[in-house]
Amino acid sequence: MRRLQIEIVELPLARPFVISRGARLAVTVVRVAIEQDGLCGWGECTPTARYQEYPDSVCEQLEAMRSEIEAGIDSQGLRLKMPPGSARNALDCALLRLDAARTGRSLWQVAGCRPPVAGGIVTAETLSLGSVAMMSAAAADAVSRGATLLKIKLDRDLILEKVSAIRACAPQATLIIDANEAWGGVDLHSLFTALQPYNIAMIEQPLPADDDSDLMRCAHPIPVCADESCHHAGEIADLRGRYEMINIKLDKCGGLTEALVMAEEASRQGLRVMVGCMLGSSLAMEAALPVAVAAEIVDLDGPLWLAEDVAPRLEYSAGRVWFASAPSPVLSGENAPQQPMVLSDE
Repeated sequence: MRRLQIEIVELPLARPFVISRGARLAVTVVRVAIEQDGLCGWGECTPTARYQEYPDSVCEQLEAMRSEIEAGIDSQGLRLKMPPGSARNALDCALLRLDAARTGRSLWQVAGCRPPVAGGIVTAETLSLGSVAMMSAAAADAVSRGATLLKIKLDRDLILEKVSAIRACAPQATLIIDANEAWGGVDLHSLFTALQPYNIAMIEQPLPADDDSDLMRCAHPIPVCADESCHHAGEIADLRGRYEMINIKLDKCGGLTEALVMAEEASRQGLRVMVGCMLGSSLAMEAALPVAVAAEIVDLDGPLWLAEDVAPRLEYSAGRVWFASAPSPVLSGENAPQQPMVLSDE
């Protein structure tokens, strides 16, 4: 008999996280544990108000699935029963980890993915929205610590000034821009052209998801990536002509199972793949690594914003996320399971 545990956890941030939609000083995550025969799988999700998700509503979704989870539903069955979103992500990742623990395999093997290469994987470090001086200082600090891929959060204000200052502080870094839907009404042709000299690798979600048709009517000298406009595999075919890339996030699509389907569908449709994240702990980031290994751009820096991560945690250094350690169980309470997760094939 399985047993499902659910917990809401608030994670304070080490510093404010600011995007075009607002600022955050903490992030609230929902964590689940699925225990069976003394073994356990864990999952973590971050409810996002942009998608009408809140901790209480996600917990209601999880409770609605309790009987089926405890009766033995698997990840494929879960994908048919629940809509995409953070609640399904938490359960999907927990079920995959439970399967790994019960069969003596790694998460990579359960997901059917190649294991990570030695040395980790390059991940973006996000530059929170701020003044020109603040963002250029953050870029200089990130580069001094070894970051080679910087993600610039922007709104409509001082776009070129901020990008110019950041490029001056990070002349060798790869730069990507995330507008979080803030460039509605902007002359995109002129802006894209003006950004070209700064060698920008990609621009993420410049227009609102429900009003992005202008992307079909302007040239893309810089590749454009769908984030808010792309949640699950069924939406990918319709993105052609507007985007060159999709951002796969487990909390949007509903877990690693759907993320792998999305990666395959993107390849069929000729779209490149980025793997991103919401703010969250290493427990959430580790679940995305099997699909991130084959992605062109990886943005899994969520734990770098936390005042305290789970322990032990994924290792972040020199602009990479390393595979040396794995997150341990994090649910509280005297009955919380104690088995460690399986991370690598070693």
